Amino acid sequence: MSDFYRPKGLSSAVCYGDPKTAFRWLEEAFGFEPLMVILDENDNIAHSEMKYGDSVVMIGNEWSADHKSPKSLGGKNTQTVHVQLTRGEDIDAHCGRARKAGAEIMQEPSTQFYGDRTYRARDGEGHIWTFGVTVQEMTPAEWDKAAGGGMRTQTSL
Repeated sequence: MSDFYRPKGLSSAVCYGDPKTAFRWLEEAFGFEPLMVILDENDNIAHSEMKYGDSVVMIGNEWSADHKSPKSLGGKNTQTVHVQLTRGEDIDAHCGRARKAGAEIMQEPSTQFYGDRTYRARDGEGHIWTFGVTVQEMTPAEWDKAAGGGMRTQTSL
């Protein structure tokens, strides 16, 4: 029973017009693992959760005027979700899996100035997901040099 209670941290909740399809697709495309599903009186998803590593993403329906899928908002997103893969994980293969499942690959895998290799994908309802894996550990000074200067720490803003 304690598996349903998370420690202090952050989770994201995304709304779908068809959360059952999204739930199955997220498992197939991105490798998210089912954690829990609560169905309403009509066997529709009222709330569900999936995990990836130690993180949780909540998958739900459009339940108010303020909780909509990008599909219902002309494709607009108010947030995107970043998912960090385990070091050594093959991000190119992960991208291939997502593409095979029907994800629109918005940005092919590429290595960023800060040492992560990333790609960006859009799911069938328009949510944008970014996946990254650290391929080279770098210091903030190395990031600054690679980015051409201008990097600041939180204390120097």
